[in-house]
Amino acid sequence: MPDPTLAERPWHALTLAQLDFWEEFRFHPDRPLSTVAHCTVIEGDLDEAALIAALHQIAQEAEVLALRFRDGPDGPRQQVDPARIPVLRYHDLRYEADPESAPEPAARKMMERDIAAPIDLAQEPLAALWLMRVGENRWLWYLRGHHIVLDGYGVSLIERRVAALYAQTCGQQAGLGPLRPFEQYLTEEERYRASPQHARDGAYWAQHLADGPELSVLKKGGEDYGCSALGAEPDLPADLPDALRRAAAAADLGWPDLLTLLSAAWLARDLPEGGPGRAVWLPYMSRLGSVSATIPALVVNILPLVVTRRTGETLGAWLGRSGATLRQLRRHGRYRVEQLAADHGQREGERFFFSPLVNVLPFDPPRFPGCTARREVLAAGPGDGFNLTWAAAADGAGLALWIDADPASAPAFEAARTGLVPFLARACTPGAAEIPLAALLASPAAVTRPRAPAPAQPNAARPIAGRLEDA
Repeated sequence: MPDPTLAERPWHALTLAQLDFWEEFRFHPDRPLSTVAHCTVIEGDLDEAALIAALHQIAQEAEVLALRFRDGPDGPRQQVDPARIPVLRYHDLRYEADPESAPEPAARKMMERDIAAPIDLAQEPLAALWLMRVGENRWLWYLRGHHIVLDGYGVSLIERRVAALYAQTCGQQAGLGPLRPFEQYLTEEERYRASPQHARDGAYWAQHLADGPELSVLKKGGEDYGCSALGAEPDLPADLPDALRRAAAAADLGWPDLLTLLSAAWLARDLPEGGPGRAVWLPYMSRLGSVSATIPALVVNILPLVVTRRTGETLGAWLGRSGATLRQLRRHGRYRVEQLAADHGQREGERFFFSPLVNVLPFDPPRFPGCTARREVLAAGPGDGFNLTWAAAADGAGLALWIDADPASAPAFEAARTGLVPFLARACTPGAAEIPLAALLASPAAVTRPRAPAPAQPNAARPIAGRLEDA
């Protein structure tokens, strides 16, 4: 039965970030291009009833999971609809009837099928919430949404709130309080876009990019939008997290920023010293000092860092200069990349081509008292062309790297698979800050590697599909 108060609930305009995904959906309604899905593996002495209660409560608190969209003469609108609140699905797979299907593989096939199914933003609920028991002391918690309502931090926020609710049930202090209403973020965003700070941020970006490289543009309606990707997860030295922390402290940087900058330096390794720069795209959480720090939503922005190299510049000097630029970018990082695209004259059906991109995700997994928990990112939407994704706990523990690339970038993909990690190891050794960056980038593999492809032209730019889209 329809909610009698639904007609009274306000309809809101989409944010600039959401409009980008709405347009993508309109071009490709039959593709699961921007599905977001996490699986949390929980093992131990779990109070299953307490976890189920926490999941029921998060379904009520996280309003973006219950959004409804509609299109009309004034453009697309969104509304929090109680009828769209996800219903928890519980599956006890310990006693599968099919002896050929073990509980966990069966659960993972269920998740893969769900991720591979397109989501109709105009008609269907956007979120799924499952709990699957696959052993006496092992559970899989699955959360799926669409990028139009969630980014990676938003999913992490939901995970931490569930863990806090569970801890509270177990008699411990909750580490994170209730989530705020989604409408508060929309109000804050509208206020920012009408503020003098928005104008100042726009002026900064105009100056920052005035003499920079031309930024490639993507046509969203291309037939090859979301091609199957090359993928690799290189082995990392066990001591790399410690080496990163030591080198970051010496450079007066956080280890995620050092990792971001070193990755960007390697991606721009074929730049001539003293020559023009190259844009490397960086996701930016855009939540510092914002109500969105406690509101799951699509808030993340994407910023272009223009990488340049000076003749004879040491690694330490380059990090100091590039780190200062990175801080300036973030100071003005709330200015949406979609607005930046409009400022550059992009038209409907176009956006910037976010490649190459470096994404560092320093998020702790949720903690459940008496249990161990491990987060798996099953789907994070498509990337563009060439992506480096680093994930670790907040202290760098459990560091992992994923490389995803368009097959057209196969030479660069192979170079990253074999050459990036050795460069990082060289750059994090004691004394490396005094060595010229060019010398650290050089290696036998670098001398013989195929030259990285030139930045894609607008008619050649295409994104790559999420890892499980073809499952």
